[in-house]
Amino acid sequence: MSSLSKSAKFPLFILMLNLFIALLGQGMVIPILPEYLKQFNAAGAAAGYLIAAFGAAQFIFSPIGGQLSDRLGRKPMLIAGLLLTVVSDLMFAVGDTLTLLYIARFIGGIGVGIMVPANMAYVADITTPDTRAKGMGYLGAAMNLGMVLGPGLGGLIAELGIRIPYFFAGGLGFIAMLLSFFMPETLPKSLRTAAKPAGSRDSIRGMLMSSFRTSYFGYLLLILIITFGLMNYETVYALFVEQKYGYDAAQISILITVGAVIGIVVQVWLLDWFIKKLGEMKLIRISLIMTAAALLLMIVKVNLVYLLLVSGLFFAFNAFMRPTLSTLIANSAGDRQGYAAGLTTTYTSIGSILGPVIAGQLFDWHIYMPYLLGAVILMSALFLTARAPIIKQERMAAHD
Repeated sequence: MSSLSKSAKFPLFILMLNLFIALLGQGMVIPILPEYLKQFNAAGAAAGYLIAAFGAAQFIFSPIGGQLSDRLGRKPMLIAGLLLTVVSDLMFAVGDTLTLLYIARFIGGIGVGIMVPANMAYVADITTPDTRAKGMGYLGAAMNLGMVLGPGLGGLIAELGIRIPYFFAGGLGFIAMLLSFFMPETLPKSLRTAAKPAGSRDSIRGMLMSSFRTSYFGYLLLILIITFGLMNYETVYALFVEQKYGYDAAQISILITVGAVIGIVVQVWLLDWFIKKLGEMKLIRISLIMTAAALLLMIVKVNLVYLLLVSGLFFAFNAFMRPTLSTLIANSAGDRQGYAAGLTTTYTSIGSILGPVIAGQLFDWHIYMPYLLGAVILMSALFLTARAPIIKQERMAAHD
């Protein structure tokens, strides 16, 4: 695939920094969640609802953010989204009730909900169909890096106080927001009215109904399913490892960090090569099978090295899927990149709501159940990839 142009590299770096910092604060919650929830006499179900509050806000606001990025420009939505994540981190730092933590997570979800579609649309603006997978891969790597270093930093900084990591994340978010003011706007004013969707005043239900008629609806369903599988894995991971192995926050941080670093390596250095060798849909099929297998391997108790290998397997193949699907959607969206990115984030959010809620409830029933269900759901997604010939035609049409 072609290399990114020089003019695209600086804005892409800032976009990556934005998503990295936004997800850093969210990742910090994972290793310290078991200890944090003990302050409120809560367990698996509360963890699920806490994470789902973030997904619920994304679900509601990502289609709005996607449309607004088409109408107002990408830059204002990036800045507004970062501001809300800063507010969320600071509220989480001072929250003294579970209700306030839910509110903080919801505000953070709003921020990411309006920021991610603008980021994806921005990348679509500054790349060509040939370089888009690389750009989306870099965005995915930045998000993964935030989720990687979040747990690691959360576990380390929590030694100074369990709330300190959130003050730290809030400060970084403020710096990223300031840097975003120096980014150029990629959607000219002359195109904003033309980019306004005809159904911009429709309800979320109406937008979801209209998504059924898009050429990339199958890709959106796959996004939902892989997010569901990822959230099944992550939501109860710290609780699972603590109960099954007796590991503390520092050890849990190492497990998550090593596994997700592998995911970053995959997205930055291996994604293009595998797409060229296997094609998008074959890579997605293999990744669905391997991530499902990793979920099943989680229930086998061995040792720390085994857990590292299983985490690496899961993160590596999960890392292949999201940027590949995001590229297919962007290539099918024509001049409605913001709208398509908003729908992508919306379907991601549905998975982010259902995954944590179901995983938390199932974990309280039996600690193996979230991973068994996640594996079944991922394997069932193979039926959606049966449209490979049509997908190939759509991709060729996008390049014409």
